[in-house]
Amino acid sequence: KNMERELVCPVCKEMYKQPLALPCTHNVCHVCASEVLLQHGFLCCDPTSEPSSPAATPSTRSPRLGRRAVPKPDRLDRLLKSGFGTYPGRKRGTVHPQTVSFPCPACQRDVDLGERGLGSLFRNLTLERVVERYRQTINISAAIMCQFCKPPQLEATKGCTECKSSFCNECFKLYHPWGTQKAQHEPTPPTLTFRPKGLMCPEHKEEVTHYCKTCQRLVCQLCRVRRTHTGHKITPVLNAYQALREKLTKSLTYILSSQDTVQTQIAELEETVKHTEVNGSQAKEEVSQLIQGLCTILEEKRASLLQAIEECQQKRLASLRCQIQEHQAMLENSGMVGYAQEVLKETDHPCFVQAAKQLHNRMLRATDSLQSFRPAATASFSHFQLDVSRELKLLTDLAFIRAPEAPVIDTQRTYAYDQIFLCWRLPQHSPPAWHYTVEFRKTDTKAKGLKLWQRREEVRGTSALVEYLDTDSVYVLRVKGCNKAGFGEYSEDIYLHTPPAPVLNFFLDNRWGFNRDRLAISKDQRAVRSVPGVPMLFAAERLMTSCHLSIDLVIGDVAITQGKSYWACCVDPSSYLVKVGVGLETKLQEWFQVPQDVVSPRYDPDSGHDSGAEDTTVEAPPPYAFLTIGMGKILLSHGSALTSRDPNGCTIPLPPRIGICLDYEQGKVSFYDAVSFRELWECSVDCSGPVCPAFCFIGGGALHLQELVANK
Repeated sequence: KNMERELVCPVCKEMYKQPLALPCTHNVCHVCASEVLLQHGFLCCDPTSEPSSPAATPSTRSPRLGRRAVPKPDRLDRLLKSGFGTYPGRKRGTVHPQTVSFPCPACQRDVDLGERGLGSLFRNLTLERVVERYRQTINISAAIMCQFCKPPQLEATKGCTECKSSFCNECFKLYHPWGTQKAQHEPTPPTLTFRPKGLMCPEHKEEVTHYCKTCQRLVCQLCRVRRTHTGHKITPVLNAYQALREKLTKSLTYILSSQDTVQTQIAELEETVKHTEVNGSQAKEEVSQLIQGLCTILEEKRASLLQAIEECQQKRLASLRCQIQEHQAMLENSGMVGYAQEVLKETDHPCFVQAAKQLHNRMLRATDSLQSFRPAATASFSHFQLDVSRELKLLTDLAFIRAPEAPVIDTQRTYAYDQIFLCWRLPQHSPPAWHYTVEFRKTDTKAKGLKLWQRREEVRGTSALVEYLDTDSVYVLRVKGCNKAGFGEYSEDIYLHTPPAPVLNFFLDNRWGFNRDRLAISKDQRAVRSVPGVPMLFAAERLMTSCHLSIDLVIGDVAITQGKSYWACCVDPSSYLVKVGVGLETKLQEWFQVPQDVVSPRYDPDSGHDSGAEDTTVEAPPPYAFLTIGMGKILLSHGSALTSRDPNGCTIPLPPRIGICLDYEQGKVSFYDAVSFRELWECSVDCSGPVCPAFCFIGGGALHLQELVANK
């Protein structure tokens, strides 16, 4: 009985009757599909007649059809006279062919049936057989009566596929007499649905023999040669049958072998349902309490504001009433006026003075009040008006908290050095985040599977450091925010390449060698600036007769004696000529002994890179290796002498950072674009002794060493 829901039509909610296979892989009864199209304004074949069943009679139709509303004949006549063709599914009021759109009740999508509508759909005979077997198994099908007996009808015992009818024994013999062609008809069990022997092409009424992989549709021989299938991958239906049967068998075997997993997942889902019910009720209760709290606060505020208005009103009324009494005393028939008139009748001077003095003060006050009349209180309560526009907006915008949106990685501030410094921000209108989770993993193209994500949870702020990374590796990182509503979406993945060797931390040596008149080293010893000044002006006079210029040299305070080391620096694009690289410590000391206004003989202005090969044999590596940078460009020699005739072919733009990697054991130094870690140039260098980072300046220029991420 659990299978019954697979055999129920999504429209009529009853078992399928002559189901049609829709392009979206769902099924629907032919009669139901016709009625749905009629409701949407498409004209179909008579839904009470079954496809490929000319012998359909009231006794062979589905018992559901008696409950269906059949279109009125006059309505069908009007539709037929409006210019429709014979294809089922033609839109009303149109003459030109158009595609038919069928609203699938299962997937709730509009399915394109083409111009022929339901006439282009295959009948799902397999589903019909399953429905019929299911009915027989659970014995819910009613007795099938003979269609040719006179009342009272007998129960049918045989069926005939050719005649598409069911018979009792006597009627079968009567309608299949010996010696006639009908006698060759093979009897079948009685049924209400007579299916064709094989699946027929709905367009050409030919048996389907092939399967088009491109269209994913069964085709007949005539369909195969049509232009619509030109260039498509078409295979015999037997091959498609074997392939699909094998896939279906494997899937079914896997599902049957995973019953314990299914039960576990069902139990988990049921537990989730319980938690959903409990948490939903709890959320409702919390919202009700919060709203009730707001209502309580509003009610308290209302009482407080009304009390303030009431107190002000009573105070004003008291002042006005007092003023009214004072003015009433000035009336002619009032007590004060009558008392004053009686006092004026007093002839005893001392007694008059005693009584009149008190009365005169009252009269002065009354006179002043009369001359400068002004109500003791204003009747306006305008200063008691409330501006609730902000509160109304807040209440109108009152909504459930949303999780933060996906953060945006700040690629300008994010970089990889000794560690990875990752920086991000939230979009402008994103809800705030309480904290963030940073995830990263190493990408390995040789590994079969992806490595698991590593996490740094509850990161405060909008930046994070990722430590303990492998050198010369690519890491992918992403971020997501979290607040009371939960976690938001991940940011876009960012890929960062770690340096090819461990990072060397050093400072610029300010104790010996460099020319203090032309070089200025910063206090933190990580930046240097060349200020040529007057010496450069003097050297300009020699430029007319000599190619020599003065070179200012500064080195690092650390010497490398083993392993691989990497460091990076930023060169000012406006620098005239800067060289970055390495050199033997002993040779650099010799260089410092040379007068500052004379160039080292190892500097060849035509080579593009410094080389010490002139002093030794051809096979010996040079004691220096420098990359030449000037005027926002990098000069690349590719191992050959440069000429001024082709400057564009040997220069590249200066990247934001230059990386230098020294392999002491191999005696090689490599120069990189420290942002993309693209190798710019590689050469040999003499590593017979300690090797120091070195920087040369010709003319004005500046550079600073890349600061360690850990120091930030």
